[in-house]
Formats: sequence, C-alpha cells, structure tokens
Amino acid sequence: MNIEKFISEFADQFDDLDTSSFTAETLFKENDEWSSMTALSVIAMVDDVYAVRLTGDDIRNSKVIQDIYDIVLKKSNS
Repeated sequence: MNIEKFISEFADQFDDLDTSSFTAETLFKENDEWSSMTALSVIAMVDDVYAVRLTGDDIRNSKVIQDIYDIVLKKSNS
C-alpha cells in the first residue's frame, strides 16, 4: 500500500471536484463536496480495496488524508 495510490482512490470518492491537487495534507472535510455520503463512500472504498473497517470515529478524528491512510495502515497490519 502506498500513499499516492490511496490518495487517488480517496479522491475518486469526490464526483464534482478537481481532485488533481489532493495530497496527503489535504483537509478533505473543508471541500464543499464533503458530506456524510462521501464519508460512507470512503468507508466502503477502504473496506472493498483494503479489507479494513473504518468507523465514523476514525473519519471524525481525521483532518487530512494522511490521517485516514495511517489508520488504514495500522488496522491492516493488526
């Protein structure tokens, strides 16, 4: 698992945004398109692609994409 691939998969959950500028430090919840539906899409993507279960608290406690990536990495190694 690498961060660039994760960022790309994460960005795919946003339909109407130019996500080409997304980085590990992107404050994803500050995007206008962020919603509870986007959060559910991210949770589903992580479950499908990485076989890791994110919780609502995982999303709430994260600010940047790197935070989500770190959680997925930690949970996939446990």
